Amino acid sequence: MPDKQRAGSGASVWTIMRPVQGQIRFAMVLAGLAAACALGALSVLAWTVHALLAEPGQWPWLPLGLVVVLTVLAFVLRLSAFNQSHYAAFRLETLLRTDLARHLARVPLGFVQQTGSGALTKVVMDDVKALHVFVADSTPLYARAYVSPVLTFVLLWWLDWRLALAATAVLAVGMAVVSLAMRGSGEMMQRYHAAGEHVSKAVVEYVQAMPVVRTFDIGTTTFQRYQRALDEFMEVVLQWYRMAGFSSRLSMAILNPLPTLAVLVWLGGWLISRDALDAATWLAVLLVGTGMAESLLPLMSLKHLVTKTQMSIHRIQEVMAEPELPVPQEQQARTPVDGSVCFDQVDFRYTSDGPLVLQNASFKVPQGSVTALVGPSGAGKTTVARLIPRFWDVSAGSIKVGGVDVREMLPDVLMQHVAFVFQDTFLFADTVANNIRLGIEGATMNEVMAAASAAQAHDFIERLPQGYDTPVGERGVFLSGGQRQRITIARAILQNRPILVLDEATAFADPENEAALVAALSNLMRGKTVLMVAHRLSTIRGSDQILVFDQGRLAERGRHDALVAQGGVYARLWNNYEKAQDWALLGEQA
Repeated sequence: MPDKQRAGSGASVWTIMRPVQGQIRFAMVLAGLAAACALGALSVLAWTVHALLAEPGQWPWLPLGLVVVLTVLAFVLRLSAFNQSHYAAFRLETLLRTDLARHLARVPLGFVQQTGSGALTKVVMDDVKALHVFVADSTPLYARAYVSPVLTFVLLWWLDWRLALAATAVLAVGMAVVSLAMRGSGEMMQRYHAAGEHVSKAVVEYVQAMPVVRTFDIGTTTFQRYQRALDEFMEVVLQWYRMAGFSSRLSMAILNPLPTLAVLVWLGGWLISRDALDAATWLAVLLVGTGMAESLLPLMSLKHLVTKTQMSIHRIQEVMAEPELPVPQEQQARTPVDGSVCFDQVDFRYTSDGPLVLQNASFKVPQGSVTALVGPSGAGKTTVARLIPRFWDVSAGSIKVGGVDVREMLPDVLMQHVAFVFQDTFLFADTVANNIRLGIEGATMNEVMAAASAAQAHDFIERLPQGYDTPVGERGVFLSGGQRQRITIARAILQNRPILVLDEATAFADPENEAALVAALSNLMRGKTVLMVAHRLSTIRGSDQILVFDQGRLAERGRHDALVAQGGVYARLWNNYEKAQDWALLGEQA
């Protein structure tokens, strides 16, 4: 299914429904049969009235019974049609979310990181939900909108071709006005939905940033963004209203039952006055004729829903079209022989036509050594750290772990050799123990506690209300930043992988937590190959080698004292760091 869904943004709304198209067609057939039964009930009702007029003393039980049967059948078929369409919608929703989740698990992690959780959540939840609404509620209405006019026209033609032409003429006028109302509606609908999404984003931003808003700008800047989005939305709505408001209201007035009924009453009365039509036929036409135009009214609202659904389908297909990370065949995959890391003339750019973020980066990290990555902001050091686990693939050159190109390993094998501790910690809404044993479900409680002790986390965990069974809340909200970081370190200690990548692991720690974190990291780093991205240069003075990046290039390499003596980029960074450590409030200076 995923391959079929990567057809591009211009694909039909119905294309993405292929997995449930049989069920949808069945629902539409049931809806069509329901419309036919309802029309049949009206026809038999006309027959009943005719029988009563012809023989007033004889009660027409047969046609009355048939009216009841057809009415009940129409209700049951209509209900069954909506049941089937809802079952199909739930099934499609499950399939799409499953396929999206599986696909996102196979695309580069960098794509997930760059796109952001908010945008991906909208696709997986909101856009799939929009498809659910369309499949569940619209497909039976489509069947009714197409079946009812055709059957009504055939029945009217059989009853009296003159009245059939009159009812068709009303329908034709209504459709002509609808066409006028829909002129340019495709572009306007897209603008309308786009403007509505901008308003939603502005509202979310304004609410989420409320603490910052109240602190800094009292809402003036952020509220202006919301106001501009709202003004743009109102401008689109007013422009659309001025363009199609009158013709839209006129088409709805024409397509409602009264105009058709008025024409049929006038023409039928005129024909009866000339003895060209009998009363029973006229009554039958009046009962069934009004449904031909009225049944087309849902198509106007359905077109609006289709346009909105197409936008959701486009976003789903964009995600599904994102190339998956190439993975070697299991028989051809290789396994690292040690814990070394080697960059060989690595170039990297985020997009095929984007600027080079890394250029000709070459270095080796021997097994069991500690290598620090430093440089100004935007120099490329974090990119280096995240290329090792294949957040992205290099644009040129190669990265080897244990002597093997990372592209020649299975993802599970690569992850079994590399552990990560980032500055942005993430804990699941589970217990402390389960967060520590993440990825190693078979770990015993003693092993979990040993890892927590090594990470300097055991003492604070024991003080929690339920100890290791304490829920940490969504994203670990019930714990402090330093506590979350130590649990993340405990997780890495328990995994015990030979290569360790640290990305600003102590960036946001307070002095008390920093001491605990440094002790925890020391335990974690013991015997490992370590690559450490750091801004606090005091933490990397003892590194076996320091790699200094500047504007995407490896500018310098060596140990601390030698690099300071060179007077280059690292010396400048060190001097700035020392000045920052000596900073104090004016009143506190000696």
